[in-house]
Amino acid sequence: MHEREGFWDKNAGRYDRFMRNDRAAYEKMYGLIRPVVKAKTVLEVATGTGLVAKSVVDAAARIEATDASAKMILEAKRDNQSAKLHFSVQDMFRLPYAQKSFEVVIASNALHIVPHPEKALQEIRRVLKDDGVLIAPT
Repeated sequence: MHEREGFWDKNAGRYDRFMRNDRAAYEKMYGLIRPVVKAKTVLEVATGTGLVAKSVVDAAARIEATDASAKMILEAKRDNQSAKLHFSVQDMFRLPYAQKSFEVVIASNALHIVPHPEKALQEIRRVLKDDGVLIAPT
């Protein structure tokens, strides 16, 4: 896992520029996510620089956005304008949240690149309320 964190730490500063290439697709995705997170407590794992969280936070009640890369989280915090959005460094395989804490969990562009995605899904299931929603576009 540390090897992957190093990759993301090294690329944190240029990540947003790279993601702008697919801006139209992401804008469409944000439009689909906003009604799902409306007035809900949300966890985003593998948030990167927080592009998804920042784009949908106005609709949500609160968002906890996490990533294993400290440098990605530093980039995410840089222009965070919302008191409803909190960024922190966390391991998606060992989340520090109580069982059934969130109504929605977002794992965008993440599960296909993590080792043992089934373990990540188990942890997501643990923190997701029984009637909660997992959003996992890739």
